Amino acid sequence: MDKINKRIDIIINNSSSIDEKLLKICQLLKNEIDGFDWVGFYFQDNEQQILNLGPYAGAATEHTKIPFGKGICGQVAVSNKTFISQDVAAEDNYLACSIDTQSEIVVPIFKNGVNIGQIDIDSHQKNAISQEKIALLENLTEKISAIL
Repeated sequence: MDKINKRIDIIINNSSSIDEKLLKICQLLKNEIDGFDWVGFYFQDNEQQILNLGPYAGAATEHTKIPFGKGICGQVAVSNKTFISQDVAAEDNYLACSIDTQSEIVVPIFKNGVNIGQIDIDSHQKNAISQEKIALLENLTEKISAIL
């Protein structure tokens, strides 16, 4: 994962727009990490209590707006905690983006102590979320927070 972290740093430190950086990060994670089949960012609209889809890599999704509390992403908007499901079929509040999704991780992004968004990863494999991947994503969200 060191190689991926270095490539993330290069993307973050280049002169493109924030959306371009986020899209390149999504593409990098999807293309280079086994089991990361859909990678995207959602950003919070606290007034409307809704998550808005930002840059992503993977199949198109109809979930461009997710109410707080709905699905795993909506739960993270409320709980402010990373949520990992190694088998989404076991989740009561799962919001299916694809019939192929087997596991998912959602990691919140904080700016000045406030949850402003999250990175959402879907995998077509059960048990695809390792401790190493969790550490990579938590480190990534800190880096993202610094540029937002």
